[in-house]
Amino acid sequence: MSGSDSEVVRTSSEEETLAWAREFGKTLKGGDCVLLSGPLGAGKTVVCRGVAQGRGFSGRTGSPTYAIVREYRCEPPIYHVDLYRLPEGADWEEIGLEHYRFSDAITLIEWPERLAGLDLEVTATVELKPVGESGRVISVARCQLPGASA
Repeated sequence: MSGSDSEVVRTSSEEETLAWAREFGKTLKGGDCVLLSGPLGAGKTVVCRGVAQGRGFSGRTGSPTYAIVREYRCEPPIYHVDLYRLPEGADWEEIGLEHYRFSDAITLIEWPERLAGLDLEVTATVELKPVGESGRVISVARCQLPGASA
């Protein structure tokens, strides 16, 4: 990463978080990788649903906790990766996810801290913090990749 832009968004309901995520999804393109972090129940899967909707996906979305990866068929495709069930220090290649690293899809990764040595070109990191019953503070850092035009 050679630089970044940051923004902080506050939402007061799941619907507002979903609406923000739809707009955020419209800014992503094939090959982008977004890391999502925050405690259980922070809204990471809601953000993934909104991104998919923002890219035109109208099917059912949900957490791929047990399957690890769900693919949403839209343009470009979206790989929603949930690493919650992995032991800390798991290896990307060892768990069979290597081909997602270099795809032309948008890759959304929940719980990226579970992987040791995550070697990805990350487009953005999204950190979610719950506030009250249904509010969220969403911190987004967009990363300028080497060789990318500003």
